[in-house]
Amino acid sequence: MLEKVLIANRGEIALRVLRACKELGISTVAVHSAVDRDLMHVKLADESVCIGPNSPTDSYLNIPAIISSAEVTDTVGIHPGYGFLSENADFAEQVEKSGFTFIGPRPETIRLMGDKVSAIRAMQQAGVPTVPGSNGPITEDNQRTLAVAREIGYPVIIKAAAGGGGRGMQVVNSEAALLNAIHVTQSEAKAAFGDPTVYLEKFLDRPRHIEVQVLADGQGNAIHLGDRDCSLQRRHQKVLEEAPATMIDEEARQGVFKACINACIEIGYRGAGTFEFLYQDGQFYFIEMNTRVQVEHPVSEMITGVDIVKEQLRIASGLPLSFTQDEITFRGHAIECRINAEDPQKFTPSPGTVQHFHAPGGNGVRVDSHLYSGYKVPPYYDSLVAKVICWGINRDNAMDRMSNALEEMVVEGIKTNIPLHRRLVRDLGIRRVEYTIHYLEKLLKA
Repeated sequence: MLEKVLIANRGEIALRVLRACKELGISTVAVHSAVDRDLMHVKLADESVCIGPNSPTDSYLNIPAIISSAEVTDTVGIHPGYGFLSENADFAEQVEKSGFTFIGPRPETIRLMGDKVSAIRAMQQAGVPTVPGSNGPITEDNQRTLAVAREIGYPVIIKAAAGGGGRGMQVVNSEAALLNAIHVTQSEAKAAFGDPTVYLEKFLDRPRHIEVQVLADGQGNAIHLGDRDCSLQRRHQKVLEEAPATMIDEEARQGVFKACINACIEIGYRGAGTFEFLYQDGQFYFIEMNTRVQVEHPVSEMITGVDIVKEQLRIASGLPLSFTQDEITFRGHAIECRINAEDPQKFTPSPGTVQHFHAPGGNGVRVDSHLYSGYKVPPYYDSLVAKVICWGINRDNAMDRMSNALEEMVVEGIKTNIPLHRRLVRDLGIRRVEYTIHYLEKLLKA
């Protein structure tokens, strides 16, 4: 087992990783920016190192500072959490070259799956269903591009190969608008990601966002922990997630589980990962793979009893998976609400001092949060401050528990989106699973 792990992140995920390390008897090092010295995981870690000023560029994205911190503390492994450098292949490579263990996939795997074009090709070779598209980057041959779009059928969506988080995308409804839209998207992609490469896909008008959680040890063993429904999104950012996904064609579900496991083995995947799909008319369509632990991983943990972060640490230590697929049992239903420090109507960030914090409790209720009374939420980072996860014997039971938990939760001193979540768990369309990835945006406009 790894003897000491540096946690290269902040907030709730850093605390989540620290707790997993403590359970496994692993010493911890917390790196933090100047403003983050009072974070809960920094107070609880065995050692802490300030890696720079408040700006993420000067701290959590500062690779030399993180590597130096690992060196001075005799760290063995580095856990990147999610966001920041978690899917940066250059960072993973630098960690390994510096003699440390990167707790995640190999750099070449991150590179493969980080480029959407190469990821789609790899998935097609592994038998994972993909969205009809250009099967490669768009070239300067305009006639070929127009022909490909006609074959796919309008509407089509232009996507940046290096895109993410909903950026670098544009929907086109007619041939007349296609070429100009491609040029605009290429320029945006170059500015945002440093790579102008774009590709075409069929635009699905009423899909749900379904993802599959996998674990693989890089030794030829891979398992899935079921699927999650992450369709309730605002501006391509997930707001509420649940597991398992409901009202899914069972034959298609089992087929995609099998394909994901096969893909993990074929690409030599190591660690935790998530295959993301659009699901419409009983069919799954691969869109991307996240080569890290997901924000919403707790719902999969709640229905399987598997600690995903502890498995990451075990795999990084060179150990095989703790479970075979036959040993994974699925029980009940789990829902997660992402609590953000933001105005619940305008969605503007709401940093400030938390005057009073009370976490909900009760049977089947879990809260992952770094908040405490007196903590100052800084304005420099993502607004996520807590995740409320509720388990129930069925979906309605989980929804009812979530409703109660949200009523109990108290965060005074800053604004949060708790009122929005209270509305969502009571919404009839959500209760009846009558939604697509566009549902929340329409609900907010209405």
